[in-house]
Amino acid sequence: MDSVATVQDLTFNAFVVEATFLGDTAAFALGDGTIRLVAGEAETRAEVHAGAILGAARSADGRSLVTGGDDGLVAATDAAGAVTRIAERPRKWIDSVAAGAGGTVGFVTGRQVHVRFADGRERSLDLPRAAGGVAFAPKGTRLAIARYDGVTLWWPATEAAPAALEWKGAHLAASFSPDGRYVVTAMQDNALHGWRLGDGKDMRMSGYPSKPRSMSWSAKGRFLATSGANAAILWPFHHKDGPMGKPPLQLGAREVLVTRVACHPRDDMVAVAYQDGMILAVRFADAEEALLRRPGGSPASALGWDDAGRRLAFGTEGGDGGIVGVA
Repeated sequence: MDSVATVQDLTFNAFVVEATFLGDTAAFALGDGTIRLVAGEAETRAEVHAGAILGAARSADGRSLVTGGDDGLVAATDAAGAVTRIAERPRKWIDSVAAGAGGTVGFVTGRQVHVRFADGRERSLDLPRAAGGVAFAPKGTRLAIARYDGVTLWWPATEAAPAALEWKGAHLAASFSPDGRYVVTAMQDNALHGWRLGDGKDMRMSGYPSKPRSMSWSAKGRFLATSGANAAILWPFHHKDGPMGKPPLQLGAREVLVTRVACHPRDDMVAVAYQDGMILAVRFADAEEALLRRPGGSPASALGWDDAGRRLAFGTEGGDGGIVGVA
C-alpha cells in the first residue's frame, strides 16, 4: 500500500464535528463552539457558539458552514470568518441542521422542525416525538425528517400536508440520493432503511456490527457509501430496484471499524477513515488502495473533499485534524 498524499497536520484540542471546504479554505466545526478556517499556512478562529457545536452542514452554494449548537443558535460562517446569525431558540439544543437551495436552512429543536428561508420567513412543523436528522432534497425545499418509526417528507414552501414513510424503529439521520429518487435513513439498530419515492417501495440494508453514522453518495449517485463495519459498505442504487438483491461493495477492509466515509466529488473513489485515525482512498473498480494518513490517535469523526477532489479535510474525536493533498 503506497502513500500518495501529503498531510498538513493541525491540532484543535476539541472534538471535530465537521470538516469541509469553503472554496480554497478548509473549515473545521469544533465541539468547543468555534470554527477554524485554514487557508495555506494561515489559520483563522471564528467564535460562533457560546456552547458546543452539535450539527453542521455546508451551504448549498459552498460559501458558508451552517452550524447549530447547544446555545440555541443557528449560524452561517463564511471563509473569511464572518458569522451571520440565522435563528435563535434560547434554552433549546440545535442538534441537527441542513442547508438547502437558495439559502434555505432547516434545523431541529426536540419535537419541532424549523425551516428558515433566505428572505427571513420561517415555518415550523410539530412532531409527536423527537426528530432525528434532517436533509433537503437536491432540488427545491422538500425536507426529509428522520424520526421514530420512519421519515416525514415536508414541503415547507407550500401548504401541502407532510407525507409519511413508515418503518418501525428509531431513524437517526436522513439522506436523499443525488437524483432525488430515493431517501435513506440510518437507524438505531445497526441498519439502513430506504424508500423509492416514486412508489414508496421500501428496502432494508442490514448486517452492520455498529451504527452506520456516516453516509456519502458517489459522484454519479450510483453507490451509497456507509460506515459502521470493518470496511466501507457501498450499496448499489443504479439498478431498477436499487440495492435489493444486490450485494454491496466492501472496500478498505481491515480489522478496525470504519467511522467516516466521503465519496470523491468526481471519480468513483471513496475516502475511508477508521477508528484508529487511519485514512485510505479506495477505487470502486478494482479496490485499489492508497494510504492517505497512517494509523495513530483517536477515531476519525469528520471527513470532506474539496470540490476539485484534490484535497481532503479530516478531524478526530480527540481534536486532531488536517488537510491531505492527494496526488
